Amino acid sequence: MNREILKLALPAIITNISVPLLGLVDTFIVGHLSVVYLGAIGTGSALISMLYWNFGFIRMSTSGITAQAYGKKESAEMANVLTRALLFSFIAVTFILSIKEPFCEFVFKFMETPEEIREYAKEYFSICIWGVIPILSLYALKGWLIGMQNTLYPMIISILMNGINILLSCLFVFHLNMEIEGVAYGTLFSQYIALIIGIGLWLYKYNHLIPLICWKKSIEIGKMLRLLKINGAIFIRSLCLVAVTTFIPFAGAKEGAIILAGNTLLMQLFTLFSYFSDGFAYAGEALVGKFIGGEKKKEMGNAVRHLFIWGLGIAIFFALSYAVGTKNILSILTNQTEVIQEIAPYIIWVVAIPIVSFAAFLWDGIMIGATQIRPMLYGTASAAILFFTLYTNLVDYWHNHAIWLAFVCYLATRSIIQTTWWLFHSNNIIKGNRQ
Repeated sequence: MNREILKLALPAIITNISVPLLGLVDTFIVGHLSVVYLGAIGTGSALISMLYWNFGFIRMSTSGITAQAYGKKESAEMANVLTRALLFSFIAVTFILSIKEPFCEFVFKFMETPEEIREYAKEYFSICIWGVIPILSLYALKGWLIGMQNTLYPMIISILMNGINILLSCLFVFHLNMEIEGVAYGTLFSQYIALIIGIGLWLYKYNHLIPLICWKKSIEIGKMLRLLKINGAIFIRSLCLVAVTTFIPFAGAKEGAIILAGNTLLMQLFTLFSYFSDGFAYAGEALVGKFIGGEKKKEMGNAVRHLFIWGLGIAIFFALSYAVGTKNILSILTNQTEVIQEIAPYIIWVVAIPIVSFAAFLWDGIMIGATQIRPMLYGTASAAILFFTLYTNLVDYWHNHAIWLAFVCYLATRSIIQTTWWLFHSNNIIKGNRQ
């Protein structure tokens, strides 16, 4: 089982490492320009995340349903799941582009973003938002590939996209003096190139599925309703998740530009850990979905146990690394010494995050593979309520500590609720997924 997990997890981890490394490089680039640019990147990225993450259901539902079709060895259904996912992605693209401007203005006004940060964050957002077309299309494609037990192709796509992004951003900023605009265009161009690469890879390996695609079956009412039900639950869950994660930089902005910049740096460390954990979560999506499709209960339980052994090991490693090395990491990311000094008291919260959250990440992958989305929704919604309750009641006394305490409790709550659900319902999952 360990071999199967690592075969799926390692390419996914490499894929995910390239994502936070890109964020770290972007932070490095603007971190050596000014504190305002650093805060603007964090704010602009948060705006993009608020939109994109809400449509993460396209990848998640595609992965679980595809994995179950793969376990059942239903080739036609494997092909038609992808066409359904692409249909949902095109609808989402149209919606996002129609609300981008009023959405941006509303969030800035609601969060009381400082004017000097707002100007540059809006510039970054207005360019990067046009990447919604390739990104949502890649959501569908990557989810499908994971369900097909193929995490190698998503790795290739992500590495190339992020590598091109880094090269273009450095070119635009350091050689063409485009500053924050150069970082945004580097991101945008790399996303379209990545979509072209993804289509090419799919045609190379899966062109034999093209004759099996049937649009009539793709939009079959029963299949569409199942996908819509799963997507709806994930969408609401994503709203809760995004509300929390994107609130952090805006809450930090109320504490001043330096705290905002410091929180942006610390969130990069959380992102780095989360993508390592998600590598094993993706393995959980593929394996649990496959075993459920093949009605292999014993193998499913064995996979879950091994996933948690790996997850705990990763959490301990990151907690220890952050405990002894966070200041050194921050000094590499920025030469703004006042930011490092100001944020030092909050490092303890980053150390706690891996221990309290690794189970939440793993359960998300397992639940997606099992297409059991309600526990994810209930866990995240309850945790989000707790987050905002704690923050609202403590911010006047603890200020930035309130943000991080609430975030740690939010992550722990997700872990606890989903663990409890699994203990009571795991025996009935395969029975409940039979068609």
